Amino acid sequence: MAVVTMRELLDSGVHFGHQTRRWNPKMRRFIFTERNGIYIIDLQQTLTYIDEAFEFVKETVAHGGTILYVGTKKQAQEPIQEEAKRIGMPYVNHRWLGGMLTNFQTVSKRLHRMKELQAMESEGGFEGRTKKEILMLTRERTKLERVLGGIAEMHKVPSALWVVDTNKEHIAVNEAHKLNIPVVAILDTNCDPDVVNYPVPGNDDAIRSIAVLTRVISAAVIEGKKAREERALAAAKDAAGDSQREEAVEVAAKVEAPTEVAAKVEAPAEVAAKVEAPAEVAAEAKAAEDKATPAE
Repeated sequence: MAVVTMRELLDSGVHFGHQTRRWNPKMRRFIFTERNGIYIIDLQQTLTYIDEAFEFVKETVAHGGTILYVGTKKQAQEPIQEEAKRIGMPYVNHRWLGGMLTNFQTVSKRLHRMKELQAMESEGGFEGRTKKEILMLTRERTKLERVLGGIAEMHKVPSALWVVDTNKEHIAVNEAHKLNIPVVAILDTNCDPDVVNYPVPGNDDAIRSIAVLTRVISAAVIEGKKAREERALAAAKDAAGDSQREEAVEVAAKVEAPTEVAAKVEAPAEVAAKVEAPAEVAAEAKAAEDKATPAE
């Protein structure tokens, strides 16, 4: 079964590129034609690249990786947040903080501060403070949640990025390259394909286009999680099987032990029999001698 159909892509407007005067010549190979001053993206190629991106994301998640969803432009904010929350992946949909990847240690401190303020508010930590202090702390928490709320549970740099509009998110893409983190992204006709590891040619401006392509990535994440769970279950069964085999060997060894002891206990009787054997031989020899001697 196809990950997504040509009809779904057409209905979502994935094939619409930018105006012909706003394009990147490097995207020429992904363009099907030009119509009314608008470039039309070759959706046949899009389907091929979607399959490649799907497999990469699936395998990354299956091996324990995480995908960071990035889309801060207005059209991308809602689909990015909805899909990332639905599948339990981190996301950035407001503003990308410089150093979010390359200086993750500092970002982690800000995350700690955000959680500290959240706990303070929920546990009555604001009591006894002035209204001004409470207002300042609340504003600080709100600001941190707006920027860092989507990565609150991201304890290390992600395994890969899903990016909507590489031109707008160029800082995120550059940081990913510095850390050798693969980038999967929608490539519109004004983008540079050289900065993306797994390109998905398509419209990165229409909400429906962004939503359908992001759902494809989310489907890959879900399949990756299922594969990870199946591998973990298989490993647990193998471990249980090995444990049962070891227990069976131990039980068998305990059952055989009394038999060996009994054999050792019976051994003296055999020795005694061997000791009595010379007396029987002597008696038989005397009887033979009596028969051979003639009566007087």
